[in-house]
Amino acid sequence: MEQTEQLKKAMLEALEKSLGVVTTACKQTKVGRTTHYRWLSEDKEYRQAVNDLKTVALDFAESKLHSSIADGNVTAIIFYLKTQGKARGYVERQEIEVAEKKPLSWFTDEKSTIS
Repeated sequence: MEQTEQLKKAMLEALEKSLGVVTTACKQTKVGRTTHYRWLSEDKEYRQAVNDLKTVALDFAESKLHSSIADGNVTAIIFYLKTQGKARGYVERQEIEVAEKKPLSWFTDEKSTIS
């Protein structure tokens, strides 16, 4: 295996260990960030492997979220319901009441009075 392929393999392993943090993986493997991003743009297989690692990192974060929910972490519970429970009515929305109902000046022919 040529040196570049060995470095790519090492970089992928480092990205997996760092959950996709490029700076950490580059420092560990001594591969420059520019090199990593060049590989991403030029090597379809490398790009696919990096994208697959992003899914692994997301799965890891989701498992931590579920663990926090199981532990009774109220913030995690609220976050989950706001993002995944919308169909059941767990939606946060902002309602704005206007005291005086008249058109805003920039929607009319009048000149704006905002300074």
